[in-house]
Amino acid sequence: MQERNRAKVLAAAREEFSERGFRDAKIDSIADRAELTRGAVYSNFPGKRALYFAVLADDAERAPRPAGPGRTPDAALGAFARAWLARLPLATDEQGPGMEFLPEILTDEPTRQAYAQLTRLDSILLGLALERLTATTARLVRVAETALTTLHGASRLSAAAPGFVEPFNVVSACERLADLDLGDGWPPPHLPFIPPAHPFDEAWSPPPVVDAVTGEPVSLDGDGVVAVLGLHRLEAVEEAVRAVPYGETVTVALVSGDPAELGPLARLTVTELCGCLRQAFPKGAWPTLRVVHDETGTVAAAAGLPAAGDTTETAIRVRAGRIIARADTRGACHAVASAT
Repeated sequence: MQERNRAKVLAAAREEFSERGFRDAKIDSIADRAELTRGAVYSNFPGKRALYFAVLADDAERAPRPAGPGRTPDAALGAFARAWLARLPLATDEQGPGMEFLPEILTDEPTRQAYAQLTRLDSILLGLALERLTATTARLVRVAETALTTLHGASRLSAAAPGFVEPFNVVSACERLADLDLGDGWPPPHLPFIPPAHPFDEAWSPPPVVDAVTGEPVSLDGDGVVAVLGLHRLEAVEEAVRAVPYGETVTVALVSGDPAELGPLARLTVTELCGCLRQAFPKGAWPTLRVVHDETGTVAAAAGLPAAGDTTETAIRVRAGRIIARADTRGACHAVASAT
């Protein structure tokens, strides 16, 4: 019954936001459309903004994602830009509900911090995909950051100045970014200030999860590193990716102290990035980093965290079905990934 009511609320909210926009939408009107009480709406979502993020995330997860054609970094970036721009309204279109997204990010500092780190995670994922298409060991995260800066700017201008954005020029600019030398590199963390991982011996019983990068169910039973990161610490995942031995899997479980509000924001941000990535890059170039939305905290609990917040950073190493190393606080990702 709760799942059915949640689906009815989402459908009603989608209609309300599409017709009235976020600012003028009313919870009472959403409840009437869903044929539910106001209390039933609030029992599923803590407020209008959380419901708005949930509608956008649900739409992003349902969108079809054909396989990508890009075989070189420039071709892939061009295809990525086309996929990104295809979601934007033309000058003659009505502005959809997603166009009011940015102002809601700016309403409070914790949400802004979470969105900044989610955007950082997006750039890491896009950079890792670009790196898999090159024959060198160059880091391309700064190129990815520059491409996302360009595309986010195009998104905002398409709403603020309809008709100003010329999609063909934006695509051409993104293609040329692949050849830029931005002096990118990965300096190792300051090791003396990172506490070492602790030897551990405990059974590992992870729950079933879905990888947001591929959109498919995955098992966490295999050997590798699992990082549990709060939404204000997501950039730390790159420390695990760069330090882990070749061939080992890195999984990041995203957690929050306010999962009802920020969980949909995380799903929306990562899903939109990975949806465009899957359309632009061949499957063999998709990042091997696995991203799991742990809104209920089940992965965190399996890793020994009864409670997690937005500043959480815990990492474990799994081997043969057991946790053999663990670290907490800043530097945990690097400590566990580099532990022997």
